[in-house]
Amino acid sequence: MNGKKGSIKIDICPASSKVKQPETGKKSAGVGFFIKEWIKSVWEFCKEDPNRVTFSIKVGLAVLLVSLLILFQAPYEVFGTSIIWSILTVAIMFEYTVGATFNRGLNRALGSLLAGIFSVAVIQVALCSGHVAEPIIIGFSIFLMGAVTSFMKQWPSLVPYEYGFRVILFTFCLIVISGYRIGTPVRTAMDRLYSIGIGGFVAVFVNVFVCPSWAGERLHKELVKQFDAVADSLEECVKKYLKDDGSDHPEFSKTVMDEFPDEPAYKGCKATLNSSAKIESLANSAKWEPPHGRFRHFFYPWSEYVKVASVLRFCAYEVMALHGVLHSEIQAPYNLKITFQSEIQEASSQAAELVKSLGKDIMNMKRTHRPSLLKRVHISTVRLQRAIDMHSYLLTSGHDFLVDNNTNTKPLSEQLSYNLSSILSAPFAADQGSGNGDGNGDGNGGQEMPAENGTLPAPVAAATESYHEAMKKQQRRLYSWPSREVDDFEEGSVGLDLLPRMKALESTASLSLATFTSLLIEFVARLDHLVEAVDELAKMAKFKEDDL
Repeated sequence: MNGKKGSIKIDICPASSKVKQPETGKKSAGVGFFIKEWIKSVWEFCKEDPNRVTFSIKVGLAVLLVSLLILFQAPYEVFGTSIIWSILTVAIMFEYTVGATFNRGLNRALGSLLAGIFSVAVIQVALCSGHVAEPIIIGFSIFLMGAVTSFMKQWPSLVPYEYGFRVILFTFCLIVISGYRIGTPVRTAMDRLYSIGIGGFVAVFVNVFVCPSWAGERLHKELVKQFDAVADSLEECVKKYLKDDGSDHPEFSKTVMDEFPDEPAYKGCKATLNSSAKIESLANSAKWEPPHGRFRHFFYPWSEYVKVASVLRFCAYEVMALHGVLHSEIQAPYNLKITFQSEIQEASSQAAELVKSLGKDIMNMKRTHRPSLLKRVHISTVRLQRAIDMHSYLLTSGHDFLVDNNTNTKPLSEQLSYNLSSILSAPFAADQGSGNGDGNGDGNGGQEMPAENGTLPAPVAAATESYHEAMKKQQRRLYSWPSREVDDFEEGSVGLDLLPRMKALESTASLSLATFTSLLIEFVARLDHLVEAVDELAKMAKFKEDDL
């Protein structure tokens, strides 16, 4: 068409060119969003514990100081290539806390010393045995050292020194092999040892004198944090249990899959129950630390912190069980919970106050005599036990509660009689009014009299039957577990005689309240052991006396 008159040329861009430009914009926007989210996550991670940034800077500083011995010519001529072992030592030894650094440093120092002694002895024996037997002796010694150290580090009492046995193995192998080829085993062993010593000294110096992070202080704060978490979780569980009227009860399967992400009570208990390894690790590291800060005397009882945390976890188990009852499928009627509301609230609040008081004493390192507070907890618990005992008849199926919109507590029999009388009287009143108005009554005010066989009139019988059907449907919904629709009952898939099963499920629902209160009482009973453990810690750690 280009050569013809009146032709029209239309340029159409390829489809690929149209698509590429928007995709480039989308990719750039996606990359920018990813970088923004990454920076935000890094900021939140650093904000959660600022010591993480400090630790990273300290490691970089320690490695730089050791590297200067290689970067500058003068120290490099003195120490030689063996100074590289100092960089390796700093990278391996430097830990988050001072106690962990001391622990690992001691393991590395003893391991390197023993490995140096063993390697020099083996090479000397190999040199005296001739060129033929020398590689055989060295090879057998490497095999023997690997087998012995690997077996010893699995011994239960030697597990804390596992890193030391690992150092013995690789240091021994490196010295023996290099000494065999170089021919100066003593010189090689000494170079390795003083290089390791330089690296260890730099690591310890930086960790202790540059923003130190003490394992003992972290252990102290972590234990106090767990006391507050258990007390807050207890109060939260009781508050939600008494507030729950069943109107907004999520499905158990969904909440379990989400692990209750929005509930502080669950998070606090879960963190406490999962802290066993962390507490033990901090206690083991704190044992290696010298007296510092508030912990100024030698042989501080760090092991007692582990015992207190263990007893506290047993209390947290009960709180987690209370949380399980809170989210159970079978729930007690709301009005039945309100019946014992004051006793449950008093017992839980007194117990939570005691737990917080114990955590506060540990935080302030004071030994408080708390007979009055402990007595109040026992009195409130006894009051709850008596209330359950005196009103135990409410936990049986013979005493039913219906929950209306106004949260009024009324026995089921009274509600049935009241509603039935109102239904029966309504048709008679209507007929009586119509009979008096038009004068066409039959002498009985327009009322239909019961038939001779004693049956009710048709309108009354229909109203009564419909009311009973409605009540049956309501009871089927309330006392059916697993949950079933009313149509399933009407189709006959469940069975004809439902009353015994409904009564049994009704009784089970009421007894769930007894389960909740018994777990609360068990929590209070375990507080006695927690008080004893805290008192023992205060005595051994020499806390200050502080009488209430």
